[in-house]
Parts: sequence; structure tokens; C-alpha cells
Amino acid sequence: MANPWLLISTFGGAEPTLIGQGNQPKSFVPLDRVFRSRRTVSTALLEVQQLVLDMINRPSPIDHTATSGSRMAAMPLLNSEGRLHGLQLWRGSVDETPPDRDPVGAWHFNLTLGQASGSDDLFDLYRVAEKDRRSTVAQAGAFTRLKTNLDEGEALAKILRSEPGTEHQAVWTVVRDDGEERAAHFSCRMLREGKHVILRGLTHDIGPAASAHVAAQAPVVLEHRIVETKLRPGEHLAYVDLRRLQLVKWRGEPMPGIAWENLPEQPTPGIHPDDVPVARRMVDDLAHRSTSGEIRFRALDGTWRLVHLEVSLMMFDQHTTGGLVTARFAE
Repeated sequence: MANPWLLISTFGGAEPTLIGQGNQPKSFVPLDRVFRSRRTVSTALLEVQQLVLDMINRPSPIDHTATSGSRMAAMPLLNSEGRLHGLQLWRGSVDETPPDRDPVGAWHFNLTLGQASGSDDLFDLYRVAEKDRRSTVAQAGAFTRLKTNLDEGEALAKILRSEPGTEHQAVWTVVRDDGEERAAHFSCRMLREGKHVILRGLTHDIGPAASAHVAAQAPVVLEHRIVETKLRPGEHLAYVDLRRLQLVKWRGEPMPGIAWENLPEQPTPGIHPDDVPVARRMVDDLAHRSTSGEIRFRALDGTWRLVHLEVSLMMFDQHTTGGLVTARFAE
């Protein structure tokens, strides 16, 4: 059997690490631990390090015979801006044929602006039709195809804190646009770029969700289930970053008629400028109690729609709070 493809991360400016071997997720393993040798430095390690360096300097497909006689093949994984996030690498004998590569896509979030961007490889992984591909959308839109795992709170807490250097890995279920559910391994790292905090990562399709060796299970949070049972027709739940007044994720169906996706053909999402102080006062009130109020949001037709909000604090982890918002159109 041919050697498996290796998935190597290069995002975030850190030392390249192994994050996948075949369809097996790996936890940011240093390359010198992967290519061990009884000697001080192994030939394989030197060859792989040189190939990775060549890829970083000039990200393009590679297929050549190394000085040791091994065949080396690699494919770059670029984000929508053409920035290298990683590579898939195969090493074997010259008479071997590499196996098929698993789908892998690069992506990045601008956490400061609340925007998400995916590569064509990511859209291929999601089976997104050409007409539906958008280079930059609202950050919350990145979750619409995902069934998150039990670590959802931890992942969202990291997004809210937005601390450069933070890393996260998880196996979540991707619901592709063709309806098939796949288990996907997500690896990412935050870094500061100028005035913005950017989350850069890779998504690796590791197989059917039902049979993947790491089950991607939906989170079960009792507090949220209780709230869901009390929802009335026309009400929608959302997680909100209270510091930035940004939508983080819809829990369930998004609110219709409101501009939140940041699509090119839609109005720019936003709160009416006169209502921003109202929203800030509601956030301040949460220090003492749950609160409610009415705020105008930009609608899909370009007008402002008055929305009634009921907001309570929720804990994403022991140190990070956000807003759990129930929204409905005001009567």
C-alpha cells in the first residue's frame, strides 16, 4: 500500500507542523517528530523541510525525485487571497503512484471586521455551485454548513477573545450542498496583521460523518434546549459578540428579511446609527440582569426593520461571556 498524503500547516507564521496523515487528524506535530532517525538529522526530514521551504517561497505543485531517490509530490493550499496556508505532501519510491488526495480547503476569518473568506478548494469540499461562491461573507455565514461538536463553546469563546497565537482543532460535521454529511477536521491559528486579528485555517475532509473514526457529535447544552422549547413562531436565536455588537452564529434558522450575510448583491448589514447607543445600554444592563429592547436593523430591501430583542448573558467557557439573543420583528 502506498504511503498516505501528509497535510502540513504553514499558516500563522509558526513552524510548519503535521495536522493530517491520510484521513487521520494530527495535533500540530513538529516535522522533526514525524521523520525521526537514529542519526542526528534524518535525510527524510531534510528533504521534507527543503520541499516545504520551496513551497513557501514559490507555492506551486511539485513532483520530483529527491537526492535520496525518493519521489516527492506536493500540492499548495492557498486561501482566497493566494496566501499559502499549507500543503499536501507525498513521499514514496519512484515506481509508486500516490493515492488520491483528500479534499482540503483553506480559509480565513477577519475577526475584527466579522468577515469570512474561503478558497475554491473549500468550495469544492462543500460542493458549492459556481454561482453561489462568494469570496467574503459575514463570519456567521461560515457556520451555516456546519454541525459543531461538543467543543462549540470553547471554539466560540476563542473567537470572542480574539487573542493572537490562539490555536484550535476540532472534528465537526459538514453538510455539503449536495446533502451528504462529511466529517471534517478543522485546524486554525489566530494572528495579528496590522490593526486586525485574522484567524487562518484549513478544513480537511476525513470521510463520511457516519463512519468517520472520530464522531462529529452535535453539542447538547441544556440551557439552550430549554430556550428553544420556549421559542414562539417568528422568533430566532443568535449568539452575539457583545463587545463588537457582531453576530457570531445563528442557533437554528437565521432571521429572514434581515441583511446579515454581507453578500455583494445585498445591503451592508448593520444597526441603525441612532440605535447603537440603545444597544450599548442593553449590553451595560446585562451586568445586572437580562434585558430587552427594540433596535432597527438593515433589511434586505435596504430599509430599516424594527426588531425586538431579548438578551441574556451566556458562558462560552469559564472566562468568556457573550449574548444569547432571541429576536423577532416588532409589532
